[in-house]
Amino acid sequence: MAGAGAPDFFYREAQRLGYVARSAFKLLQMQNKYKLITAGSSVLDLGCAPGAWLQVACQNLGPLKNGGSVVGIDLKKVKVPTMHCDARVQTVCADVRNFPKHQIKALSPKQRGFSVVLSDMCPSVSGITTTDAALSTELGMRALEVAVGSSALGHMNSNIQMDGQSKPSACAPDDKGVLRPGGHLVIKLLESEDAQEFRRICSPLFRKTSWLRPKATRSSSREIYFICQSLLS
Repeated sequence: MAGAGAPDFFYREAQRLGYVARSAFKLLQMQNKYKLITAGSSVLDLGCAPGAWLQVACQNLGPLKNGGSVVGIDLKKVKVPTMHCDARVQTVCADVRNFPKHQIKALSPKQRGFSVVLSDMCPSVSGITTTDAALSTELGMRALEVAVGSSALGHMNSNIQMDGQSKPSACAPDDKGVLRPGGHLVIKLLESEDAQEFRRICSPLFRKTSWLRPKATRSSSREIYFICQSLLS
């Protein structure tokens, strides 16, 4: 596969099919393999820039009459792509690391939470392997905590930072996650020993967990995706 920045097959295909980035094919492969998004799903896309996953998610909601929604959150202001998206897609400019979960949940249909949480968040790469991996793990842990909540993770020995509080109250509204029971979670990580901790943490919480390195991933990249299916009640 071509090196970073070189126009390869997936880059050309993205342009041909109207996707704003080649990363669309990563989610397309996950969707084809795991069927994460179904008609009428409510999808949360963390780190949604430049919008390719918004496009794929909306495509898989089915016709407008089926309902559903896609909410993208990113540090950057992201314009909803005109192709493959409709009125069910919206974006919010915010820092997920300190965006309260109850405010995120309020963006879901009837404030009931999301059926799918996708995290394509990635730190600005410094080139220092250990530093990049640690930052990636931190973002991944935040995505996990947003999805399942601090109360679900409270009995585990983890280093998750919970909205700036080390020991949130047991009755705090932000203890609960935004992912509905039976929902699915996808987290992008950089390969490292710490990344393997996600399976230990998530296996008791989900029916099934898997690792996937999509075909559209550049050969020079260390990114890998952790897929968690069917959140247990």
